[in-house]
Amino acid sequence: MKISKLLVGLFACAVSLGAYAQQPIVIKFSHVVAADTPKGKAAEMFAKKAAELTGGKVKVEVYANSTLYKDKEEMEALQLGAVQMLAPSLAKFGPLGVKEFEVFDLPFIFNGYDDLHKVTTGAVGKQLLAKLEPKGIRGLAFWDNGFKSFSANSPIKTPADLKGKKMRIQSSKVLEEQMRSVGAMPQVMAFSEVYQALQTGVVDGTENPISNLYTQKMHEVQKHLTLTDHGYLGYAVIVNKKFWDGLPADIRKQLDDAMEQSTRYANQIAKVENDSSLEAVKKILTARTSAYWEEHFNFRKVSPRREKRVGDGALNLIAINTVIPFLYAYGLHKADDVLCDRATRFLESLKAENNHVTRLWDGAGLPVSTAADSQALLQLQKEYCDKKDCLRCRFGYEYLKHR
Repeated sequence: MKISKLLVGLFACAVSLGAYAQQPIVIKFSHVVAADTPKGKAAEMFAKKAAELTGGKVKVEVYANSTLYKDKEEMEALQLGAVQMLAPSLAKFGPLGVKEFEVFDLPFIFNGYDDLHKVTTGAVGKQLLAKLEPKGIRGLAFWDNGFKSFSANSPIKTPADLKGKKMRIQSSKVLEEQMRSVGAMPQVMAFSEVYQALQTGVVDGTENPISNLYTQKMHEVQKHLTLTDHGYLGYAVIVNKKFWDGLPADIRKQLDDAMEQSTRYANQIAKVENDSSLEAVKKILTARTSAYWEEHFNFRKVSPRREKRVGDGALNLIAINTVIPFLYAYGLHKADDVLCDRATRFLESLKAENNHVTRLWDGAGLPVSTAADSQALLQLQKEYCDKKDCLRCRFGYEYLKHR
């Protein structure tokens, strides 16, 4: 009887140990932005890929929007092992003692994403991530958010317009000096507190990529936005080093693969969405004649076959003058800022029209590169030049003043 009870007990223990062994490894991934931002979407992608590539042996729990830790708390939580993974902005590493990361806060240091990615995916990026290891942190990847613009409740048209404004910034000595250099008063503040601070007037404005501005609804409490793209906001995906080193080697390899795929997704998502949408619009607008007209240039005889279709130049003009204005107007009608922002990005991605007005501006020393530039100058021509209202136009005023 005793032997049978012992065997039953041993069997029960074996079953419970087996069940315990099958429990997935849990990675708590905390971040402070909304789930529908580039970082939020990339975190969810990593969770999905980690589960797929490990066959369910790893479960990534994503906590968005400061639901687990605020940005002032999350770094300490990671070092203590209360959370395993973060994706803090690069400005967070200066206060941690790794000052080299503050180079990313310098204004206008990158000439676009190509220049940026040469740094983050190259030797410099690896050297920077390695500097986190003495802090008990393993750096895995860099994720993009975007380039920042200024928002405030009064227009910011020149650097002088920032003078005296209380501007929220991340904790960064470089960002503090940036604001002071234009006469603004930098205010270091947690990201989760910014909306209320803007609403109550504790701060006058802030700097953010557009995705952060809209997903945190800051546009509800800010009247003006100046598209400056003056500084880069990106993230480093980091893990608790002790936790990471304690994982089985095969699991680490699978998670590295998941991170690599998620990083490609994170850094391409905005561009891919914009490009594919614009190409889809062009595809819709691409019209072809019937087969008859491909072989007949007049009614009486067959001509050598030649495919007829709307050219790229014409497609761009249709997009600039019809599709994009309609998309923007529809966004205004629906109060959908995402549609309006997409229309703006479409314009910025297309080449400027080559017409009489743009050639005149180019001849005057003002080169035009994108359709957004050319449309702005066409409107300027209509509102001021055609009406000979030069004194009300900034260009005209400066020209006449120096004649």
